[in-house]
Amino acid sequence: MPVKEYRPTSPGRRSMSVVVRSEVTRETPERSLVKGTKRGSGRNNQGKLTVRHRGGGHKRRYRLVDFKRTRDGIPARVATVEYDPNRSAYIALLNYVDGFKSYMLAPMNIEIGAVVQSGPDAPVAPGNCLPLSRMPLGSVVHNVELKPGRGGQLARSAGSFVQLMAKEGDWAFLRLPSGEQRMVPVACRATLGRVSNPDHSNITVGKAGRSRWMGKRPTVRGLAMNTNDHPHGGGEGGTDIGRKDGPRTKWGKPALGRKTRRTRRESDRLILRRRKTR
Repeated sequence: MPVKEYRPTSPGRRSMSVVVRSEVTRETPERSLVKGTKRGSGRNNQGKLTVRHRGGGHKRRYRLVDFKRTRDGIPARVATVEYDPNRSAYIALLNYVDGFKSYMLAPMNIEIGAVVQSGPDAPVAPGNCLPLSRMPLGSVVHNVELKPGRGGQLARSAGSFVQLMAKEGDWAFLRLPSGEQRMVPVACRATLGRVSNPDHSNITVGKAGRSRWMGKRPTVRGLAMNTNDHPHGGGEGGTDIGRKDGPRTKWGKPALGRKTRRTRRESDRLILRRRKTR
């Protein structure tokens, strides 16, 4: 999946790049596995703007991706690899031998026609979903559950993966993409392999219009605003933030590095090592 860079035929093309979707084998999704979605555009149930910089964008249909993979012991053939506008990774269409169809997150280098399975007795192969207790140490996995039966929550974006470091009793020790190390019950399931489309992080949007296609509206720096619009605003000429109490959000709350994680969370006891800090 190389990254294609365009010739500078215009200012927007000068730095634009896209991922060549050589793995994608089908352009239209399976009709029975999509549903319409309505965008909130950052607004609440009263229509008031509660999240800035959202709105517009191309219309999308949501693909029903199976993050639980609970059809144990039933082989499925990979029919297609498709693009999903709702996520950075590709998805794969599975045709089960009993006629059932579903989508899953496509692992890297998955081939059309490959057979995947789920369950405790599934072989250790890319695309298969097993409990962590049945996986060898050092395995690279994705779509990892935090609680048994809840469905995969960890390592679902393009190119991400989690490594199984150790197992002790009822707990498995994982190393996350951020560098954080945490414990997860060994009964939780995960899918073997790394998520597809790892070059997603290497693309350059290139122009403002492309961001608008993705539903992102312009962002204005607080420093460029007036005093009554932002705590950083005002001043003569180009100035710095200039606040003794540190940088603030538009609503006066601490910003730019202030820790926001709640204390005494349930998962604090499961985190062995925090993610890497600057």
